[in-house]
Order: sequence, then structure tokens, then C-alpha cells
Amino acid sequence: MKRIFIAVSAEPGGDLTRMMSSARALLGNENIKWVDPAGIHITLAFLGDTSADRIRMLDGMLRERCAGFGDFDFVLSGTGVFGSKSDPRVIWIGVSQAERLHALYELVSGGLRETGFDIEDRKFRPHLTIGRIKSVSDPERLRSVLRRYDGHEFQKVIVKELILFESILQKTGPLYIPIGKYPL
Repeated sequence: MKRIFIAVSAEPGGDLTRMMSSARALLGNENIKWVDPAGIHITLAFLGDTSADRIRMLDGMLRERCAGFGDFDFVLSGTGVFGSKSDPRVIWIGVSQAERLHALYELVSGGLRETGFDIEDRKFRPHLTIGRIKSVSDPERLRSVLRRYDGHEFQKVIVKELILFESILQKTGPLYIPIGKYPL
């Protein structure tokens, strides 16, 4: 069994890297587990523990569905948190101009349902997770830091492939290993 998910990679560029570094420095006293910039991605579907047979089936479906979809781009912009104002849990970077990303999500989620995979039945909200909040002593400071980036466009991301990742949980944080790449 492998713990797997389907995603598109989003290698951070100048503005995004500076924002992540700045937020990390400004919120350094808070109990936040920051995501390694080398591993940031936008998850389309988290499938969890999956057998080798199911992964082979998934591989065939993704290869077929992705062929001919075509390259596309979207913009990383703005910041926010998931969770309540008094108990934030995740710091994220937003996604805009993402019509083709939504179309890819629909294509993949339809294929997952057809092949018998259980996926979450909620609206797709594409985002980059950049920090997981264990606790925050000053929620207003967190909001203030993130407000600096309201509406800010960090970078354009060009997507040429979909990636099937294995996630290996470690004490230092998850390790993401590509186990399948599917050109669009």
C-alpha cells in the first residue's frame, strides 16, 4: 500500500519565494509547520492508502484521460487561511485564472469515480498550502501579515503534466515522491 495523491506541481518563483520567506520571518514566533518550497503543489485528489493493483488501474486511467488535454497556465495570487479566525489551521496561496485547472480536476475526478475510487464530495478549491498551524498566539498578527498580500499576483504557473505522488510521512515533514507523470 502506498499513500498517494494526484497534483500539479508549482515551482515557486521570485515573488512567491520572497513572500514565503517574509511570512516565515514575520511569524517566526508562532507554532507553524512551514511547507518545503521544493514540494509545493496543488492537489486535485488525495486517495490515501492504495494497493499496487489499484495504482496500476489509476495509472492507465490518468494516462488515457490526460493525453491531448493540452498545456495551460494559472496565476498564484492572494493569501488566506482555512479554519476559523480564532483557530486558523492552514495558510494558503490562492489560485486565479484557473478555468483549465478546474476542467482538469473535473476530467480526473470523473475518471476516479468511474474506476471506483472514493473522492471527497466537496467543491474544488485550488490552493497551495504553505504552512500548517499548530497554534498561534496572536491571530491578529497572522491576519495582518497575510493582508499584505491581498490581491497580489505572485506568479504564473505553466502546467504541462499531472503527477501521481506517493506521500511518505516523516518526523521532518512529508516526503513527496513522483510515481507517475502524465503529459497533457
